[in-house]
Amino acid sequence: MAYFSDADARVLADRLQSLPSPVRLDFFTQSIGCDSCPATKSILEGVAAASPLVTLEEHNLVLDKESATAMGIEWAPAVALVGERDAGVRFYGAPEGYELVSLLDAVLAVSANDSGLSATTRERVAGLTEPIHLQVFSTPT
Repeated sequence: MAYFSDADARVLADRLQSLPSPVRLDFFTQSIGCDSCPATKSILEGVAAASPLVTLEEHNLVLDKESATAMGIEWAPAVALVGERDAGVRFYGAPEGYELVSLLDAVLAVSANDSGLSATTRERVAGLTEPIHLQVFSTPT
């Protein structure tokens, strides 16, 4: 059964119709110990079905450790968003509720290869001399 209703699927398609370039969703799952993996897969299938420029690739976290390590994925469910390049955008957990909006915004940004940062912020980031690991946490409300 599809996660999204027909009406919701049309809204997704409308939201993603302006994608300028392809985005791959690398979904990392595991069959044991991941209660939210099936829901996450269903959501991502709906997002991928909404645009011909969005593709979904499923990886087993345990069996495809090489891909997980290469993308810095440590637990499931996880989604790596990859456009023309891998900018390191990752989502952990099921993108339900408001997190779905954040995922769609990230798909649009990755497709456009645009972080949305101001010129001033880009200059400051360009001046960093050490790697920075930035994490943003959100909880459903």
